[in-house]
Amino acid sequence: MPQALGRPPYEQVAADVRAQIMAGDLAPGTQLPSTVQLVERFGVSPTTVQKALAVLKGEGYLSSRQGKGIYVRDRQPFRVGVAAFLPSSEGGYSYDILRVREEIPPAEVGRGLGSGPGEPAMLRCRLLRYQGNPVEAGWSYYPLDIVRGSALARAGRVPGGAPRVLAELGYPERYFTDAVSARMPTAEEAALLQLPDVPVLRQFRVVYSDDDRPVEASVLIKGAHLYELLYRQPVT
Repeated sequence: MPQALGRPPYEQVAADVRAQIMAGDLAPGTQLPSTVQLVERFGVSPTTVQKALAVLKGEGYLSSRQGKGIYVRDRQPFRVGVAAFLPSSEGGYSYDILRVREEIPPAEVGRGLGSGPGEPAMLRCRLLRYQGNPVEAGWSYYPLDIVRGSALARAGRVPGGAPRVLAELGYPERYFTDAVSARMPTAEEAALLQLPDVPVLRQFRVVYSDDDRPVEASVLIKGAHLYELLYRQPVT
């Protein structure tokens, strides 16, 4: 196995197996080769293989069956549709509203909203669930001159979400941009999403209305081990 500079061998083995699972080459329910076979395949020690498998079990990619071996998890990554708003439905998506308040947003968010340094915005922090399981933690900010006094400035869920309220206020959502990156979670993110020691997908989203007016800037966090983002864009 080629050695990546400064990367422990067990991490390289785990990365290779993880990539095969995510690509579908190791299908859900597939039994992994034995430790002896993996040692031979990767040219590493049994201890290295065992450490790699322990990492993948902790991330939820693998599971042990008593007396039968190690298997790929029984389900594929859940694909989360990329949209400005995912409507709630019985047995589907639901939202927990964690806090709503005025505060000075992070610098990145302030720039996204086109506001000046130290200018407050309305924060709506929420947890998105699918079938009761936490999928996404979101911190969405709105310009105060638009949403002050509206449903977006009050605690609790908003039927139709921000798109409906913004449209009623005269700022219909026209398009959004996403900047997607990956990093390790903060303590708050890991707790909200009940994450093992895995990276998260981070979307920085800015939603625009008419005349390219930014009306929402959000930081959206999902566990990278169980979720994929599904984008559908017209070809221009």
